[in-house]
Amino acid sequence: MKNKNKISISERKAAFVELIDFCVFANEDDYMEVTKWTNGQGYDIDINGKKHISMTIGEFDALKTIIKKL
Repeated sequence: MKNKNKISISERKAAFVELIDFCVFANEDDYMEVTKWTNGQGYDIDINGKKHISMTIGEFDALKTIIKKL
């Protein structure tokens, strides 16, 4: 029987920034890192290794729309 599961290895695209340049409440070592999902359908967001958010592109678009309304 042939294995139908194909395993692939990817190098996920990520961006990193120190928060001190953006947030008055940030400490010197605070950071944010955003990693794009391998399937391209969403993002993982890590803040200081303590807060983790995963959202689809649709959820991200909804968040941007809501923020613009505020």
